[in-house]
Amino acid sequence: MSKNSGPARKPKPHDVALSQLQAHYLLGPVAEKVSYCPLSRYRQVELPRAAYCQIEGETSINFDDGLKLDAPHWLGVFSLATLVLAVGGPRRLPTPSTLSDLAAQLAALYWWHQLKIGVLPEHFDLPPELVQWGRHPVADIAARLRSEPPDEVLDGAWTLTRSASPLMLPGKKVTFWGPNGYQSIDHEQRFAQALVDNAKRALQLQYEANNTARPGSNPNSTAATARRWLISHYPLLGSLLTQFELVEDSAVCDRLDISIAAVQISTGEIFINPRRQLNLEQAKFVVAHEVLHAGLNHSSRRRGRDPYLWNVACDFVINDWLVSMNLGTPPDGGLLFDEALRGWAAEDIYLRLAADLRARRRLRTFRGDDVDMLDERPGKFFTDREEFYRRALLQGLDYHQCSARGTLPAGLVEAIRTLNQPAIPWQAKLAEWIQERFPLPERRRSWARPSRRQSATPETPRPRFVEPEEDRTTRTFGVIIDTSGSMQRDDLGKALGAIVAYSQAQAVKQVRLVYCDAQPYDEGFVPIDTLASRVQVRGRGGTVLQPAVNLLQSQRDFPKDCPILIITDGLCESDLQVTHDHAFLVSAGMRLPFVTRKPVFNMT
Repeated sequence: MSKNSGPARKPKPHDVALSQLQAHYLLGPVAEKVSYCPLSRYRQVELPRAAYCQIEGETSINFDDGLKLDAPHWLGVFSLATLVLAVGGPRRLPTPSTLSDLAAQLAALYWWHQLKIGVLPEHFDLPPELVQWGRHPVADIAARLRSEPPDEVLDGAWTLTRSASPLMLPGKKVTFWGPNGYQSIDHEQRFAQALVDNAKRALQLQYEANNTARPGSNPNSTAATARRWLISHYPLLGSLLTQFELVEDSAVCDRLDISIAAVQISTGEIFINPRRQLNLEQAKFVVAHEVLHAGLNHSSRRRGRDPYLWNVACDFVINDWLVSMNLGTPPDGGLLFDEALRGWAAEDIYLRLAADLRARRRLRTFRGDDVDMLDERPGKFFTDREEFYRRALLQGLDYHQCSARGTLPAGLVEAIRTLNQPAIPWQAKLAEWIQERFPLPERRRSWARPSRRQSATPETPRPRFVEPEEDRTTRTFGVIIDTSGSMQRDDLGKALGAIVAYSQAQAVKQVRLVYCDAQPYDEGFVPIDTLASRVQVRGRGGTVLQPAVNLLQSQRDFPKDCPILIITDGLCESDLQVTHDHAFLVSAGMRLPFVTRKPVFNMT
């Protein structure tokens, strides 16, 4: 051993505190860009008497290392001074200024109470209501101190200088060479980025703790890489994809007859067949395709339609959006994509496919010859889960648009917004339709019929309010009821009950009723208060509505300006012609086989 060798020098308390501060998960990135200058080493530095430290510019903190403080107290002092820089005190407030010092340290003290880094001396204690001022930006705090200064903070004894001496001094602007040339140090940005990174780490740890990997899963597979890429680079699908787990098990895919991929919404699983050996771009396309089925609630929107044709119709819509967004590459083996169907809704594509059943032989989903949405019987057991997926997709859309991550197809944006917009109940729409056509009649005074109070004042004539007689004959409308075999009796009951209630509210006395299946049955004018109880279904054959419409429009006792309400399940002819003002009341989950600009009320 040499003569100079000996026991290692024990680090000083302020050195220990500085090392702990620079290793802190939130203030460390800010402390890396700050110079902490002790008085014993920098003789040119001067501090006010009894001051812990002073902040010079935006990059230097001068402190008195001769103070007798232990490491926890030094850590508290350093963290408070660093937080003054992190909240933007020297950048956003004029210096030197007593008001700026008080505002910046109030903001820093609020953050210190949230983080609890080290220990602060007792004279830093302030009433909780004053500490809460620090929640606001430093400029707002300074304005509030100027308008309503509290006595507890005006003396400055609670600041880092322990006096009225300035805490923040002007200094030289320091720059560094960055990606965009010379840039100034932005402590606010570094602190905000540290908060965001820490929140991401916390969420990732919580997700990994609550979602353990399945046995045999490969986190380094191509599909898993594609899923991580979509979460981090495509905000539209990010929050939604975090709720789904990839299942890449060839045995499971063989048992479920999955050719490429499928999704099970009720369990939050996306099945990928590893034998297809998708590349990264193909995996992005497939994963995005399957998760959009869940976010757009395609499984519960089927509502009695043929499962396979409905799945194919939804695939046409989704694939068109993904191709328009240039998101990944479609896998080999054919793709359900047709530019002629661009802009069509899934319900309209389904009607076109249902009319051409021969086309089914040429159509294949990602599962193969079966539906790739494994929840074939949607029920209440995952209704809440679908609602959560719908809201997650909406949040992803908002973040995607706010962060300017690229344009999206207008149809996709409209579909997401529409799903998350609560629909107006069909009863309210029907009531509005009746109210617009039959406003309440204005009562008139009739001197021919005296008021019942006339006897009380024989010398003063009093007229009676009466309803106009001429409105009673025209205050009616036609009702055509589809009584075919496909029409549900429950739907008829709901429709007739709503018609009776809203017609009575608008003083409609009677309606002209016509039944229709294979041929029309004219019931004539029916009093509105007995409509629901007197209706008797005559026929249960096929649905042809045009004869009923012609019958009603040709009746001489049916006014030309009276509207017609047609109640049907939508399984009727595709070229219906109605000259009167009219509207359609359609069974739940059904659509008309033609496009109309007239009101259509769906009994959902």
